[in-house]
Amino acid sequence: MHDLHDLRADCGSCSGLCCVALPFSRSADFAADKAAGEPCHNLGADFRCGIHRDLRREGYPGCVAYDCFGAGQKVSQVVYAGQDWRRRPGSARQMFAVFPVVRQLHELLWYLTEALALPAARPLRPGLRELLDETERLTRGTPEEILAVDVAACRARANPLLLRASELARAGLRGKKRRGADLMGADLKGADLRGADLRGAYLIGARLKGADLRRADLIGADLRGADLSGADLTGSLFLTRSQLGSAQGDAATKLPPALDRPGHWTAAR
Repeated sequence: MHDLHDLRADCGSCSGLCCVALPFSRSADFAADKAAGEPCHNLGADFRCGIHRDLRREGYPGCVAYDCFGAGQKVSQVVYAGQDWRRRPGSARQMFAVFPVVRQLHELLWYLTEALALPAARPLRPGLRELLDETERLTRGTPEEILAVDVAACRARANPLLLRASELARAGLRGKKRRGADLMGADLKGADLRGADLRGAYLIGARLKGADLRRADLIGADLRGADLSGADLTGSLFLTRSQLGSAQGDAATKLPPALDRPGHWTAAR
């Protein structure tokens, strides 16, 4: 699995795991409370969401922003060989525990796959490929093997390689170092953020309209409510569908090839 398109959620091949396994609380992101292991009341008998087209209007923007990185179909079709939690109620609790582990591993696969494709990271490719293949193998284990995976240890092994890949990709740009910075609500309209280190930065509600974010490292950056209208994100590093889904943008926002424009952006300013 060395293609970001392979890490795209295929809800038609999943038994609605994210709608059952995960909990959520009544908030700005969710209109109701739901416990882990409890099916969402909007989940149909066909494992499809009954309000999918109206999730934001019905008070569920958190669902719009959520992305399993393809873990749902991996658990449903590979780990459990096409069996679902309704037909195998005795395995339901285990299945719901396996899903978030595989989801975290698939997120790591996303970052490793992207790093592996960076021309500047060529010297790191042997290590990246080895770790990517090992992580993929972990996602295909038995349920018991998956539940025994130390995800934190996997991340700790990957982080130095991902960080070095980012440094190589951003070399020569002299980007701003704002790792973990509190930029909530910041006015960064039209800002030159090329090659910036924004890993883990808090950009909640930030005004990034027309900003240049080419080759900016956005791994773990919180973009909830950020205005990306007209921003240039082509070549940005480690950007995910979840981050875009939680932000606002428009038809002028430029995105990396592997990422689609969220549907709700048509209403953005």
